[in-house]
Amino acid sequence: MIRTVIFDLGRVLVPFDFQIAYELMSRRCGLEPAEIKRRFSNSKLAHGFESGDFDEFEFQRRVEELLETKVEAGEFRNIWFSVFHPHTLIPESMVAGIRKNFRTVLLSNTNPIHFTMLYERYPILQHFDAYILSHEVGAMKPLPSIYQAAIAAAGCQPEECFFTDDVAEYVEGARSAGIDAVQFQSCEQIQQELKARGVYWE
Repeated sequence: MIRTVIFDLGRVLVPFDFQIAYELMSRRCGLEPAEIKRRFSNSKLAHGFESGDFDEFEFQRRVEELLETKVEAGEFRNIWFSVFHPHTLIPESMVAGIRKNFRTVLLSNTNPIHFTMLYERYPILQHFDAYILSHEVGAMKPLPSIYQAAIAAAGCQPEECFFTDDVAEYVEGARSAGIDAVQFQSCEQIQQELKARGVYWE
């Protein structure tokens, strides 16, 4: 029996596209979006930021150095946040309804800029009992420790947790930890998966 429902954040609750940020940053620094993407990919800065290796001020400093530019702090945060689309992939009412009868946990590879601004602007994120965030845990999916943190936050056995993530590797990581996990394809698909496990929200 499922007692806790665990959701991923990006491309499960909120869609995103990093190309938007590359294009905005291109206008600021003069580099082509493809070159900005290439430098980011090679630098592993985003991975370090989401792993909690450095704070947002150090992250901005390193990005400015990488792209050979200077950006005002507020503008930098807005550019970095611009990747998120305004709509959600799962209705807020669904998560709120699940929470009435089941524990809800958010499990995400994220960073302090993204999560702080998402929490402020997307009411759906207020319907969770616990937040397991990579930059706070100091580990990213699919490392075992982040799933153990999620299980601890769930307050039940791994097999009593249901988890959905859009990345197959992260789903496999959860299954290795004993969690009942399914790769996210659509809201309708996840609704069927949840209903099949006795999870309801209406």
